[in-house]
Amino acid sequence: MASSSSSSSSITNTALVLLLLHCMFCSFYTLLAKSKHNSSQHENPRLQQAYTALQAWKVVIYSDPSNLTSNWVGPSVCDYKGIYCAPSIDDPHIQVVAGIDLNHADIAGFIPDEFGLLSDLALLHLNSNRFCGILPATFANLTLLFELDLSNNRLTSVIPANISGSTASVVVFANNNLGGCLPPSISKLANSLEELLLINTNLSGCLPPEVGFLYKLKVLDASNNKLVGSIPYSIAGLFQLEQLNVAHNMLTGTVPAGICELLNLANFTLSYNFFCEEEGICSNLTSRSIAFDDRQNCLPEKRFQRSKKECDAAYEHPVDCFEFHCGDPAGAISPSPSPSTHPAGAISPSPSPSTHP
Repeated sequence: MASSSSSSSSITNTALVLLLLHCMFCSFYTLLAKSKHNSSQHENPRLQQAYTALQAWKVVIYSDPSNLTSNWVGPSVCDYKGIYCAPSIDDPHIQVVAGIDLNHADIAGFIPDEFGLLSDLALLHLNSNRFCGILPATFANLTLLFELDLSNNRLTSVIPANISGSTASVVVFANNNLGGCLPPSISKLANSLEELLLINTNLSGCLPPEVGFLYKLKVLDASNNKLVGSIPYSIAGLFQLEQLNVAHNMLTGTVPAGICELLNLANFTLSYNFFCEEEGICSNLTSRSIAFDDRQNCLPEKRFQRSKKECDAAYEHPVDCFEFHCGDPAGAISPSPSPSTHPAGAISPSPSPSTHP
């Protein structure tokens, strides 16, 4: 019996040793697999660049209440929260950072120059955060962007001339403090851009005629800004346009019939400006079942227009957009007395309806 017990104990000890060795080998191969994964990250120069960019970005993020960037540690950038990798367009065997989605994260910080290293980005969504400061010139390197949403932040300076290469379909800057003029180089997006949202961005100057080159555009919203001068007639060439909103600006002159005759137009809002004439069918767009709002302008024989005093003041110093230079204070129209804040946050001249004689 003693011999049988000794044999059983020996078998048990052998089994334990084998189990221990098995666990050791499993741990070894797991570490080896992780090492190879990290090594592959380092061997991919595009992911190395992304790692450099994201680490530089993390340094200038000073508030992250949801800790979304807490796992932005180490070279495995494809595992970072809010970061999405996909095969490269030019080489499907190479993984790249193709998307960043940090919408509604309430993150506060800056966007560093190194951001331009993320040159494989196709989607960038930073809506509803507290990013501030200027957009770096290196944004020009993001030539593959398909969707860009920087709305509801605290960005300043101006809209960069080469913000998104030539592939973007949707560009949203709404509710920032970018200021300046819309650059004529926006026409570089002619072959791709379908939606351009510039609501409440402190935009000034004239709308450039190059907007009319965006022949695929379906939505143009430049409301709640400080735009002056007339609507570019070139917009009449946007045959795909469905929604046009230029309300709450300081635009003057005539509303061109060509715009009102666009076949796909479903919504045209031009209220709270200083337009003095509506050509052709523009005076009765509702007859085409188009949602139309022309209140608070200087339109004779229309209800709910500005007072004669406001209109006369606006036309004392008319703006010629052909001679206007962005940033020239002499070209701006002074808003009428007692401005009030629009719910969206923009300043709109005299929103209280009054009948123009």
